[in-house]
Amino acid sequence: MFKKILIANRGEIAARVIRTCKSMGIISVAVYSEADKDAPFTTMADEAYLLGGPRVNESYLNVEKIIEIARETRCDAIHPGYGFLSENGEFANRCNREGISFIGPDSDVIRKMGNKVEARKMMEKAGLPLVPGLSRPLAGKEEALLEAERIGYPIMLKASAGGGGIGMQAVHNGEELLKAYDGNQKRAQMFFGNGDMFIEKLIEQPRHIEIQILADGAGQAVYLWERECSIQRRHQKVIEEAPSAFLDEVTRKKMGEAAVKAVKAIGYSNAGTIEFLVDKDKNFFFLEMNTRLQVEHPVTEEITGLDLVELQIQIAAGLGLSLKQNEIKREGHAIEARIYAEDPKTFYPSPGKITALHLPQGEGIRHELAVNESSSVTPFYDPMIAKLVVKGSTRNEAIDRMQAALTAYKVEGIKTNIPMLSEILSYKAFKQGETTTDFIEKHYKKTQLPTS
Repeated sequence: MFKKILIANRGEIAARVIRTCKSMGIISVAVYSEADKDAPFTTMADEAYLLGGPRVNESYLNVEKIIEIARETRCDAIHPGYGFLSENGEFANRCNREGISFIGPDSDVIRKMGNKVEARKMMEKAGLPLVPGLSRPLAGKEEALLEAERIGYPIMLKASAGGGGIGMQAVHNGEELLKAYDGNQKRAQMFFGNGDMFIEKLIEQPRHIEIQILADGAGQAVYLWERECSIQRRHQKVIEEAPSAFLDEVTRKKMGEAAVKAVKAIGYSNAGTIEFLVDKDKNFFFLEMNTRLQVEHPVTEEITGLDLVELQIQIAAGLGLSLKQNEIKREGHAIEARIYAEDPKTFYPSPGKITALHLPQGEGIRHELAVNESSSVTPFYDPMIAKLVVKGSTRNEAIDRMQAALTAYKVEGIKTNIPMLSEILSYKAFKQGETTTDFIEKHYKKTQLPTS
């Protein structure tokens, strides 16, 4: 087992990994930027070291400095969290060359699954159902028009690399496609260093349902049920829950078994997530794979009673996967709400100093925090400041607890999306489980956002 782990991340996920390290008796090493020098996670860790300036390329993407600190502090392993370097195959490879275990999958798998076109090819070979589309990059706008006509509008124009909705746009006709192509390609090149584009058929009003998997690369793999992540703004998840209110047991089992089949086919090791789009008839299609721990992993932990970070560490340490599929139980219902420092009407970030913070307490409530009462939220990073997780014996009980907790949650000094979260949970459509990916546009955005 590892004796010392460096967490190459910040905020609530760094704090989350540190907690598990403490419970396992492993020394934790935090790294931080100048902007995060007073962040709560830096004092939680056994040791903490400055990486560099506030910008990500000066700090959390500074591979050389991270490796240098890991070597000097004699760390056995690095946990990348999510975001930043977590799906960077070169970073994983560098860790291994330095004799430092990367808590995640093999670098080659990360690279292949991080490219959406390569991922489509690998999943097609593994026998997963795919959204109709192209399994190679487009040669240009002319080919995009031809392929869109072949597949049939509406289509989704996508960047091959990256994620977070960047370089992605729904297109309903050729004129829209021509307008969208150059701008999305430029954004993809700017953010990911790769301007390759491809297209898929647009599945209208789908649900975004993902399967959490664990595998040890030696043939053992299990699925830990599903999470529904359909409540999204700008293609980014806002509310996640487990289990899905939409799936029946037969479809749930089929999706889980398909995910396990996929990860075995690619020799995957550690935690990962296979994401699917699910249509109104419960047909499911491979969307992408995240080769890391997900932001929304706590809802899976709540319904299974498992610590995913602990299992990640054990697998990376070579202990293998001892869990059997029939041992993974599912109990109750869990919901996670992402709390962002942003204007709840425009979704624009709202940096500033937090002047007061009151956290709700009570049965079934869990907090994942990146801030405290004296924290300053800077413009340098993603504006998510916390995750509120609740569990109930039923979905209705979980919704009631989440609504009560959001009402009691107080953050002063900055704007947050708490009013939006509260409103979404109050809608009849949400309570009835009608949670398609256009939910915010159909319900919240229609009444809340400016029309100009």
